[in-house]
Amino acid sequence: MTRKNLFEGLAWGGLCILCWAPLLPVAKRTLPYVDAFALGTIRYAIGIVLLVALLVAVEGREALRYEGRFRAAALFGLIGITGFNLLVWVGVAFTRPEHASIILALQAPLAALVVWALKGQRPAPFTLGCVALAIFGVFVVITRGEPGAALAELTSAEGHALFGDFLVFCGALAWVIYTLAAGHFAGWSPLRLTVLTSIPGTVGLVTANAAAVAVGWAVVPSAAAVWTAAWALLYFSVGTVVVGLLGFNNAARRLGPLNTVLMLNLLPVLVFAIEAALGRSFVAIEIGGAVMVIGALVANNLYLRGISTRR
Repeated sequence: MTRKNLFEGLAWGGLCILCWAPLLPVAKRTLPYVDAFALGTIRYAIGIVLLVALLVAVEGREALRYEGRFRAAALFGLIGITGFNLLVWVGVAFTRPEHASIILALQAPLAALVVWALKGQRPAPFTLGCVALAIFGVFVVITRGEPGAALAELTSAEGHALFGDFLVFCGALAWVIYTLAAGHFAGWSPLRLTVLTSIPGTVGLVTANAAAVAVGWAVVPSAAAVWTAAWALLYFSVGTVVVGLLGFNNAARRLGPLNTVLMLNLLPVLVFAIEAALGRSFVAIEIGGAVMVIGALVANNLYLRGISTRR
């Protein structure tokens, strides 16, 4: 890795982190104005227009062709884009942003387990140990070290938080499955893959939003509500979907995926910091569980980097 690539990669990675760190705290405070269904729909309805324009500018109009792979692209788009957005935003409505950030941080270890289940590629014992520690750390965070009390609250209003945590976990799993899409689209650039899966994913979000409104699970936000949340919606569409994605792709290209993921382990730390700055208080066991999760993820990342270097 050249010094130029290092500095440029760090700059792109830093931009990605700055774009994605406020995502969950901002979402939590936007949901009272724009519900989870509308949030996902507006986020990608605007974002996909910008992404399509970017793809055409970079790779030409021919890049918009599916080349006989529309069904696969639609399947992954519905799982990753539609599924992730609906599950995570509905989940965040019930739980805390910092808890959601810790759960979403499990995506790397979840990917190792999914690959093991689907392809029979058993992770190294060290990785499995880190996965177990990270999952235990998440359990400590969401139960605040009191699993009995947390389970007892499942039938109460407070129990909705655990329901939200479960939805966020399912959203994280949906995104893990989506990340496996790259292996099915050889020859497509990351930008093209993102755009051609996001198009059916956005259609899925619009359809789910319309169905939710029809059965009374959601409402069409008023013009006043949209205007109140306009800056947040602009941030969701441009900052997280377009700029954040470009930052991640460019960082991964210059630093490599492992180094980029290592940087992204800062995200839960920043979410906790943002929530603390906004007045949220934490019990010591929550901090301890978060440290456990992040420590396990960093340790596994460094272990994998060591293996990659020796090869």
